Amino acid sequence: MTFLVMGIIFFAIITIIIFTKRLDITTSAMAVVMSLGIVTQGVLARHFHPQLPASPGKYLSLLDMALWLAFLITFAAAYFNGNFKKRHYDNPMNRFGFGTWVAGTSICGILLYNQFPQWSVLSEITAWLNMGLWMIYMIICGKTLHNVSIHEFRKKAHGILLLTTVGTQSMILLVNTVFTNVPDILNAGWMSIGLCFYLICSTLIIQRYLICGWNLERDWNNTNCILHGALSITGIAWLKADIRPDEAVNVIWMAALAIFMLVEMIEIRRLLKRVRSFGVKQGIFVYDVTQWSRIFTFAMFYTFTSFIDMTQPVFSRLKEAITTAGVWVILFLVLLEIMLSLHHMFLRADGRAKALGKEDKAIPPV
Repeated sequence: MTFLVMGIIFFAIITIIIFTKRLDITTSAMAVVMSLGIVTQGVLARHFHPQLPASPGKYLSLLDMALWLAFLITFAAAYFNGNFKKRHYDNPMNRFGFGTWVAGTSICGILLYNQFPQWSVLSEITAWLNMGLWMIYMIICGKTLHNVSIHEFRKKAHGILLLTTVGTQSMILLVNTVFTNVPDILNAGWMSIGLCFYLICSTLIIQRYLICGWNLERDWNNTNCILHGALSITGIAWLKADIRPDEAVNVIWMAALAIFMLVEMIEIRRLLKRVRSFGVKQGIFVYDVTQWSRIFTFAMFYTFTSFIDMTQPVFSRLKEAITTAGVWVILFLVLLEIMLSLHHMFLRADGRAKALGKEDKAIPPV
């Protein structure tokens, strides 16, 4: 009962803040839920267990699920206000952001099942509803890829496309957590669909940066880190579903490691160039909801690595380094992102207050 009351309080506070501050909840806002969920269930639970008491994990799970419900309320409000299509659907690239809804729902179902086994029936209902949401998402993405020209995708493609893979593989994790004896053909089907989307979407992203002219500071998207995050969740799903051959997991992990290193080296170079061009404050400490995708992908890679059995000494030492230092890097990124989120929230609220008094002095959104 205590946890139920706390969950209601979390939900009420978050919902009141969203509507009173008139926060702009974007299509991909569920990336926050994805990130906090995998940090709770994948990073903290695996690193600190059994030292970590049960209560903190439950409270973090409640907070994450409260965010999930509050975001769902705002999406429903947009639908009933007639703004849903304009805000979430008209932009073809934005439609792929629905993948955060699928993955966010999956992680909440997993948290519900693991942290509150007494509510297992709710996690089963969540899984069934999420299957329907995933099918709708697949139809939307398939139609979008078919109807929008390849030339258009080549100009704008970035990591958001790979949410198709993330959302699909999250279904394997959710269903195999909540249910027993999941048919192998169902797991194999989800795995195949996720890998097909990864090949198609990663090809479009690579073509964009190889063929089209672009600027590192302005045109490299935060979501491109999903290039390795999508592989990490694929590897975890492969292990969870016990798909054969087992050796394929090591291949997936090495591919994820290679892409992780490549993408993050580009990110470091981008960071340095942004600092030179825009200064430290505007170059680094500017909030964008897509920054949560980095926390999600880091946490996914950490979790995937912790599951892998390393036999060769060099990889064993590498795993130890990643699992030992990685948790603190991820926690630092989470705290930094929370601070940026709060600053952005109050900045937007202050900007609106000034706009009421003098329109031309309103602070534009970051």
